Amino acid sequence: MKPEKTWTEEIVIAGNQLVERVTQLAAEGNVRRLTIRKSSGETLLEIPLTAGVAVGGVFTIVAPILAALGALAALLAEVKLEVIHTGEPPRD
Repeated sequence: MKPEKTWTEEIVIAGNQLVERVTQLAAEGNVRRLTIRKSSGETLLEIPLTAGVAVGGVFTIVAPILAALGALAALLAEVKLEVIHTGEPPRD
């Protein structure tokens, strides 16, 4: 069995965009893990996701996390999202 290929992306966003961006990433279906960090680098939350979960299932699983993220986002000016994707990275 071949090992699964993964690649990492780091995104810096405003705190008020956190919930929307996490929702978009979860819906993509190729995200293995999301790590949310303060701009200083301190880890706030790690969210493991199962790649290939149906979109409806993702929202059911992630809904409680999104509620917590909404409260967290109100307190932060800027956050870093570290996103671990499965599969091949997009070509520019």
